[in-house]
Amino acid sequence: MSENLQIAQEYAWNLATTLMVCTTLFESDNGYGVMPSAEYDGEPDTVIREYDPFAI
Repeated sequence: MSENLQIAQEYAWNLATTLMVCTTLFESDNGYGVMPSAEYDGEPDTVIREYDPFAI
């Protein structure tokens, strides 16, 4: 796993648990991105993982 992907995963989980919203980690041409899942309207093939803070 690349270091950048690991950082993005940690950020996505932190954002999900801080805001208590589901977040989506996706890959774009410019790298990785994280945003609330409710706002994500990109290609499903670019999604790496969704983080749900309520699933614990």
